[in-house]
Amino acid sequence: MTERGLLGDRAYALVDHETGKVASAKFPRKWPTLFDHRATFVEVPQLGRDLPAVRISLPDGRMIVSDGDGRPEDVDRLLSDELGREVTLAKVPPDAPSLEEYWPDMEGLAFRETVTDESMPAGTFFDIGVVHVLTTAALDRLRELYPEGRFEVRRFRPNLVITPIEGAAGFVENDWVGHILAIGGGEDEVRLHVTQPCTRCVMTTLAQGDLPKDPGILRTAAQHNQVNVGVYATVQRSGRLR
Repeated sequence: MTERGLLGDRAYALVDHETGKVASAKFPRKWPTLFDHRATFVEVPQLGRDLPAVRISLPDGRMIVSDGDGRPEDVDRLLSDELGREVTLAKVPPDAPSLEEYWPDMEGLAFRETVTDESMPAGTFFDIGVVHVLTTAALDRLRELYPEGRFEVRRFRPNLVITPIEGAAGFVENDWVGHILAIGGGEDEVRLHVTQPCTRCVMTTLAQGDLPKDPGILRTAAQHNQVNVGVYATVQRSGRLR
């Protein structure tokens, strides 16, 4: 865990040539197939070294590599063809990074049936916070409220999933805002400052892999926890998570 979050997290992003904005599944009408692509580092990132290339799997099963096996412009061309828009696979964020977010017509959201421009933290590809924490208690509560929904970790994409102590139930991380989470001990103890709840978006409702599209996922969070699932945190002390 570094001061900028987990080593390698949000190291790359796709940038739309036309708008200069970061491509995001938060706007599924423009980027309907983003979740059909997957990327992994070709080797484990190491602190103090340049980040390795990424291997990207395309929906048809083809694999491409960002560096080494082909020129970067070839990767950009292939990804642009796949996504239907001209994009660049970027390692350096724009000066003022931003993305477009679609808000569905759903009660409880800040906007309804509209698209907004959302600023991102300067010099990063993060939406808001550099660390996203989620508890199993929150997922269990959501399952109780909407048993038909598949509330799986991959819908919410947290960096850390925490199982609370026995007896803790519900949206327990709501009470962590403003407090410090200490993980591990000794020289490698990681300390996170919990800054705010994580307000969810349309991405949680999208189909990915064997998970079906389900607006009820977001609707349940809106009805019962002000659209929040999990919390954001900054890193007060970096270290190795074990």
